[in-house]
Amino acid sequence: MTEIIGVRFKSGGKQYYFDPQGQTVEPGQGVIIETSRGLEYGECAQGNTMVEDEAVVPPLRPLIRLATDRDLETVEKNREKEKKAFAICQEKIAAHGLEMKLVEVEYSFEGNKILFFFTAEGRVDFRALVKDLAGVFHARIELRQIGVRDEAKMLGGLGICGKPFCCATFLDEFQPVSIKMAKTQNLSLNPTKISGTCGRLMCCLKYEQEAYEDAVHRMPKNESFVETPEGVGTVTQVNLLKETVKVRLEEQPESPKCFHNCEICVVRNGKGKIPEGYVPPPPEELAKLRKVTPAEEPRHLAGSLDVALSHLGVDAQPQPEEKPEGSSRRSRRRGRGGSKSGQAGQQPAPQREDKPAQQPPRQRPPRPEGEGQSAGEKSGEKKRRRRWRGRPRGGDKGPKPEG
Repeated sequence: MTEIIGVRFKSGGKQYYFDPQGQTVEPGQGVIIETSRGLEYGECAQGNTMVEDEAVVPPLRPLIRLATDRDLETVEKNREKEKKAFAICQEKIAAHGLEMKLVEVEYSFEGNKILFFFTAEGRVDFRALVKDLAGVFHARIELRQIGVRDEAKMLGGLGICGKPFCCATFLDEFQPVSIKMAKTQNLSLNPTKISGTCGRLMCCLKYEQEAYEDAVHRMPKNESFVETPEGVGTVTQVNLLKETVKVRLEEQPESPKCFHNCEICVVRNGKGKIPEGYVPPPPEELAKLRKVTPAEEPRHLAGSLDVALSHLGVDAQPQPEEKPEGSSRRSRRRGRGGSKSGQAGQQPAPQREDKPAQQPPRQRPPRPEGEGQSAGEKSGEKKRRRRWRGRPRGGDKGPKPEG
């Protein structure tokens, strides 16, 4: 086992291992490290940790010291010098007429070396540019050509998902991405939809590739002959994300049906011929392939309330009994003063609970002549309710009634 500390020299850059030399370093602290380019300033990303000897690439370079306030001032001065050097280099590039794009300038910690990063479509002869820059800065000049993906990593920005670039935040190294990954994931092959800001295929295509490859091995291919709970048929579409397939049944070829992967049995994977002597199983055997999901029991709110109230010692309120429709209509009529006895506003007698709902109303015995009857009733004349004729309540002024 070897004790190491992890150091990053740039935000979102690769992490390198160094020997702490017995010092305790906390994540986030600035350190001065000895590298192949001399002394460099970095930030501790991983504290003192014991790792296997195979994970360390010898020789393991040592930690010089923890960064002091003076070291931090030197770093700030170098950042200001980088901005001035960037402007001067752009002027020199325009003066020499070189087809190159300056991306970033980096000063070494000691200030004896300046590194210029640029992009270009082809090879660029920048020997005259190096001489001019060396005469201006009086330091060692190095120009390094990088790719468009490295440019996006250095500059940063927002992707089409609305988040910062993965390469500029947490990706230490670029992963190889191919167009085959987009085909496996059933993505659009339109370059504008699967390409990042750098113009190359998006790095996030690599994230779910292993899951899609595993699903491809478990799912049938298109044009496969399968058995389903509703019959046999041919696969027309495969959804790897939901693990479902659409099958064109032989009995109903006009309307393909969707089944889960666990509900089908593959007879022929992909195109080809059906095995000789194959006989479709009977419908009873095919019905056993259907995926059974346990149905959730409906929750009765009223029952749960009764149980809760019973625990508290409170009786639940009984629900009112439904009254027959005919009785309610009779009570409304009697309440308006239309009873045969002539008593206006008299309330009807309450109905007995043991009386059946559909029982016909009990007929009253005939009264003797002349008892409780008006003169009009004796003469056989019928009383009629006077019909009210007036203006409607809505305020609309209609024609006045005649008479």
